[in-house]
Amino acid sequence: MLSAVANPTPRFSPQDRVAVLLPLPLAGAYDYRVGERPLAVGDFVTVPLGKRELVGVVWGEGRGDVDAGRLRVVGERLDCPPLPEVTRKFVDWVAAYTLAAPGAVLKMAMSVPDALVPPKPLHGVRLAPTMPDLKMTAARRRVLDLAAQLPPLPGADLAREAGVGPAVVKGLVEAGGLEMVEIARPPFFHAPDLGRPAPILSDGQRVAADALVAALDSGFSVQVIDGVTGSGKTEVYFEAVAAALAKGRQVLVLLPEIALSAQWLKRFSARFGVAPAEWHSELSDARRRETWRAVASGEARVVVGARSALFLPYRTLGLVVVDEEHDGAFKQEDGVSYHARDMAVVRARLGGVPVVLASATPSLETLANIQAGRYVRLHLPDRHAGAALPEISAVDLRRFPPPRGMWLSPVLVQAIEETLAAGEQAMLFLNRRGYAPLTLCRACGHRLQCPHCTAWLVEHRLAGRLVCHHCGHAVRPPEKCPQCEAEDSFVACGPGVERIAEEAAHRFPGARVALMASDTVTGPHAAAEFVRQVADHEIDLLIGTQIVAKGYHFPMLTLVGVVDSDLGLEGGDLRAAERTHQLLSQVAGRAGRAERPGRVLLQTYQPDHPVMRALIDGDRDGFIASEAEFRREAGMPPYGRLAALVVSGPDTNALDDFCRRLARAAPHDPALQVLGPAPAPLALLRGRHRRRFLVKAARSANLHAALRQWLSQVPPTGGIRVQVDVDPYSFF
Repeated sequence: MLSAVANPTPRFSPQDRVAVLLPLPLAGAYDYRVGERPLAVGDFVTVPLGKRELVGVVWGEGRGDVDAGRLRVVGERLDCPPLPEVTRKFVDWVAAYTLAAPGAVLKMAMSVPDALVPPKPLHGVRLAPTMPDLKMTAARRRVLDLAAQLPPLPGADLAREAGVGPAVVKGLVEAGGLEMVEIARPPFFHAPDLGRPAPILSDGQRVAADALVAALDSGFSVQVIDGVTGSGKTEVYFEAVAAALAKGRQVLVLLPEIALSAQWLKRFSARFGVAPAEWHSELSDARRRETWRAVASGEARVVVGARSALFLPYRTLGLVVVDEEHDGAFKQEDGVSYHARDMAVVRARLGGVPVVLASATPSLETLANIQAGRYVRLHLPDRHAGAALPEISAVDLRRFPPPRGMWLSPVLVQAIEETLAAGEQAMLFLNRRGYAPLTLCRACGHRLQCPHCTAWLVEHRLAGRLVCHHCGHAVRPPEKCPQCEAEDSFVACGPGVERIAEEAAHRFPGARVALMASDTVTGPHAAAEFVRQVADHEIDLLIGTQIVAKGYHFPMLTLVGVVDSDLGLEGGDLRAAERTHQLLSQVAGRAGRAERPGRVLLQTYQPDHPVMRALIDGDRDGFIASEAEFRREAGMPPYGRLAALVVSGPDTNALDDFCRRLARAAPHDPALQVLGPAPAPLALLRGRHRRRFLVKAARSANLHAALRQWLSQVPPTGGIRVQVDVDPYSFF
């Protein structure tokens, strides 16, 4: 069953009342009167709103709560494919679940306003039907001879084919030897080549691939590829992609960081002979416009994108894939708060199509759904082509501490030296950007803090800046302390990846060292070049943050060293242990992915922590079972529900007064527990003061109804904003 199969689209005649939803955070759709041209649900139209003219979507029949004489008339219907029914249902569902305004969700589906306007006609030139008397030159003769043999071409293309300048073609047009005609635009995206040879799958991979293919004609289902790092999960779901394409359907693949997925794109092109349509923030405006229209028309057969790709107007979506489904990057915190993995399942259900979740470390939410029988697990326990999983061991920093002023233990240093001497590659991982997380004055202890956020400024020595990682505020390091005015008194405290790279350059002077972080490798092209250098062994020692853990395959990388394995284990986040286990498992999975065996060294002060023991012993299932039991007893997700209310405002007194009124109106329900208000860990963010409420609920509670009723009683005023985050993943 496909999303393209739908009920007949409701149509409206002139003078009918219609509801038009605008891409604004308003309460809902507004009523308008149909003008002279009939309209259908899903049509993009212009409508007046106050003194402005905006583009919205015909959402259905008007509500009738405005007198007919006061209705304003719909303007123009735009010449573009209507918003599909399943997309409209998805917008309504996401808005209801996240307690967001439907228009705010619609804005994500209308993220490229220019795409709603048809592209300008493309003109070419061809031989004139009647040839005038021309002054002939050799260049003109070549152009005319080619024009007689070829279909109409853009003037620049014809000039290039003839080996002449554009002025020659232009002159022939003006002289009447060539005539201008409108021509069809070439496709922006070519159809994948399904005839290319596919890689030979192992028996286990073939069983999983066959299950995915069989699900394509069985309506909605969720299948989870649970495979160790290097088990070939991508090639398995590529089989389902190929089968869906063969049935004439579109495919969406979500990746957590599309701009840094160079190897995935290369593998796709090798498998299907063409590049997929990409959707992420690094695209140019023109490319986004082309891609949006190509998705709406069905020309873009495969879309690979970040979480926002969910809201594109697919014409015949037949398969959804969420790779690295556990990754926290799928959670959107700002604006409409949603988790792309969960919304991908909803989108697939609404369209009646299968969804595939893939990960070496599935989230506890996904594993709980498998245990409940809602999802189907496809297990790949072995690495592809006989490669062995790396040996993981802990380096106890209490027994083998680094020298003073250094951050690499002698044990790890020796392992790197041995690896480099063998002609292999090593990687050092630290999930902390910049040079140092804290800069303080030696004389008075003053710490440099962001003026707009409750956060320390992070030194980025390569850029010569102190940067706030929350709001982007950046300044040059001051020459003297603003507190005590001591000069040259600032000292960097703690390591970031830049500091580790500095130490590595000192300790391994003969090695080619490179740094990979989101602020040093910007955009897909830079990432692709960086990945090529590592794959071609132009780099000996790679140092990076979490972006190096995103599924890369480097055959000569045999050693991974984690500088601070304990980072992320503390801080009051209920998912801290799970996230750390996932991240370190993914990082460890970069080692020994080919013929040469790999090893992983975890520098830690807590070698007996359950996360460290699980990694060392390879006991993922045991760790997950104990983590699940802890969550179950505490009534925490996925065995309970959470919602966060973040209340922010410019004035602390007004903010605290509003929070007291909101607290007094809190729901009284034995199935709900309201905690707060309390200052958020980031009590000041981008200049706004912040307070948090946390609502803990049993799974049987009607959490959404309680939240709607509660918030309706105390509407915010005076610049105060209330952001609701159902199923929060971070607690900053």
